[in-house]
Amino acid sequence: MEQHIFSPLAFLRHQLADLAQPDYLEAYQAWWEHEGKPVSAAIDRAGTPWLRMFDRQGQRVDEILYPAEYWRMVRQGYQSGVIWRVFAETSLVPHYLLGYLTAFYDAGLYCPYTVSLSTAVPLAKYGSEEVKARFLPLLLRQDETVWQGATWMTEIGGGSDLGATVATIAVAEDGRWYLSGDKYFASNVGAELAVVAARFATGPADIRGLGLFLVPRYRADGSLNYTIRRLKDKIGTRAVPTGEVELRRSEACLLGRAEWGIYLILETLNLSRVANSVGSVALAQRALAEAVSFAHQRRAFGKPIAAHPLLKRQIEERIVELEAAFALAWEAVCLLEQVWQVTPPYPEQYHLFRLLAHLAKYWTAEFAVQTAKWGMEVHGGIGTLAEYNAERWLRDAMILPIWEGTPHRQILDGLEVMERKGAHRMLLHYLAADAPTQALTDMQHRIEAHLALPQEEKEAGAESLFRDLALLTAHTLRARRLARR
Repeated sequence: MEQHIFSPLAFLRHQLADLAQPDYLEAYQAWWEHEGKPVSAAIDRAGTPWLRMFDRQGQRVDEILYPAEYWRMVRQGYQSGVIWRVFAETSLVPHYLLGYLTAFYDAGLYCPYTVSLSTAVPLAKYGSEEVKARFLPLLLRQDETVWQGATWMTEIGGGSDLGATVATIAVAEDGRWYLSGDKYFASNVGAELAVVAARFATGPADIRGLGLFLVPRYRADGSLNYTIRRLKDKIGTRAVPTGEVELRRSEACLLGRAEWGIYLILETLNLSRVANSVGSVALAQRALAEAVSFAHQRRAFGKPIAAHPLLKRQIEERIVELEAAFALAWEAVCLLEQVWQVTPPYPEQYHLFRLLAHLAKYWTAEFAVQTAKWGMEVHGGIGTLAEYNAERWLRDAMILPIWEGTPHRQILDGLEVMERKGAHRMLLHYLAADAPTQALTDMQHRIEAHLALPQEEKEAGAESLFRDLALLTAHTLRARRLARR
């Protein structure tokens, strides 16, 4: 029962028996096993990269300094096709397959790939023909000259309430856009392109006044288009540089229609939320695999600790939960695959995807944290030592519930799409063939009763409902996958 958990590709094959597993995944995993793992470990131990702000002539350059091996590690995923294969195959599946393998070995490294995808997709969908011709091919290069993307929404006031906290202003002059403001948590800082949330100078002071803009690293004259104030010293995910960005009349291109701004921002976030779900399961698999391997080697009271009934039962239960978490995350991938190219106004299927994405992002991130914590406990005191991996997986896992919207945000946004779009009824119908009828009926009655509560009471008591819906969905989808094998 345990063998498939020790390799990310073996696990994918076990879970996705109906999906072809191309050779490039074999090559990518082999690279990680033979070269990538020590590079990743060294980067994590080194901590925050260094920001070199000025060159020898005193000119601002804002260069992120990492060891050369870091860039080799980063480019490996790009060259393997984490972005270009999406457009070559007109499918998001290659991205999420490669992303799963990446996050098994280094959850932080999956962030640059995720935000690069979340730059390329809205550029391809909503950029003008001129803007696409200028920038998209650079993100799709298959060699070491490939450009990276980034998504910058969050400002000092926070990231969830974008309507109130985005103070970056977009001004149109002579047919061109210029942005001025500060982004506080800018992941993959230093990227050649970024999609940025900004407020139209003449728009309303709420979410309707937001637009999504493409911001290149350099102006048309070759000078820096944005500057980096500082880098963040984070608890984990050190393979992605996160910093503060200053936009000062930064040249920008508006993506899509101005009135679609908030919808395009949320589309971008949803691509990343699905990636966060996939990465959470991959990290949980790594933590579980290393804990199980250690438990078979560690002896106590005359036998391996994995053979003791309590730990044996815990391992069995966690493998089942891992498979359920994966089923939930991958169903979000499958639904996104059906709707990722639609534009506003959205069909019903998109709102079903939204609810499933919120459930997946919420539950898989929590599962990753709890699994990494349990993995540390299995290692005992050794698990707390920085020279071994167990503490790293917990540090990295702690970031996952926060990236792309906290658990609170997922719960409240999930409530919103249930209340306004009836997405829970779509979801329960979607699960009907594989879930006990009584369980679905009870859940629907429970949701409808909850949605009828006064607003304050509805929000205050939402987490237990959302958690139970996530678990019901995850285990139903796991049963569906088991039935198809």
